[in-house]
Amino acid sequence: MEQGRPTAHSRVTLSRIMSAIDVNLYGTVHGGVLMKFVDDVAGASAARHSGGTAVTAAIDEIVFLEPVRVGDLVHAYAQVNWAGSSSMEVGVRVTAERWDAVEPAPIPVATAYLVFVGIDVAGRPRRVPPVLPGDAEDRRRFQEAMIRRDHRLARRTAIQKARAEHDGSDG
Repeated sequence: MEQGRPTAHSRVTLSRIMSAIDVNLYGTVHGGVLMKFVDDVAGASAARHSGGTAVTAAIDEIVFLEPVRVGDLVHAYAQVNWAGSSSMEVGVRVTAERWDAVEPAPIPVATAYLVFVGIDVAGRPRRVPPVLPGDAEDRRRFQEAMIRRDHRLARRTAIQKARAEHDGSDG
């Protein structure tokens, strides 16, 4: 059995200043720009935890809390919350520091949960180390990740069952 890695091992932070090329028609940063930023930091976290290449398998959830503006310094924080045999859930928190205001703390602007799969050089799934939660917060995140995984699998099963019933009745 492969030895596990502590949650702290997978923690990654990326930061960037949002520019005029990042905006949408409303003058705020485009959600797709933030989604790519989230995927980038999550991928770095998954690769760090798994010790090799990891690819995005699913975006389980992304929630935009506040608009991001041109000039904001945006930080994305990621960590692997849970790992199975080849898949991992990565949690991401995104904050912004406004360029034109002094805030006591960065403003939360988005949260996300993504699923990554470790792959080998041939592109096939490979084993990844288990997660060893470090503290109460890490244990909470681990438990919640297992709930999200159970819901994902149950939803997939229910959809496959409904499709099979639909396909069978149209004959």
